[in-house]
Amino acid sequence: MKVRNSIKALKSRHRDNRVVRRRGRLYVINKTQRRFKARQG
Repeated sequence: MKVRNSIKALKSRHRDNRVVRRRGRLYVINKTQRRFKARQG
């Protein structure tokens, strides 16, 4: 999992990426390509 400043740039890497808020943090998750995971905050 990458910790990044820009979540918007990571969202556009794959069409199945979703931005989810959990416990005050922003996550990018992907059910089909699991390597596209990222966190912000």
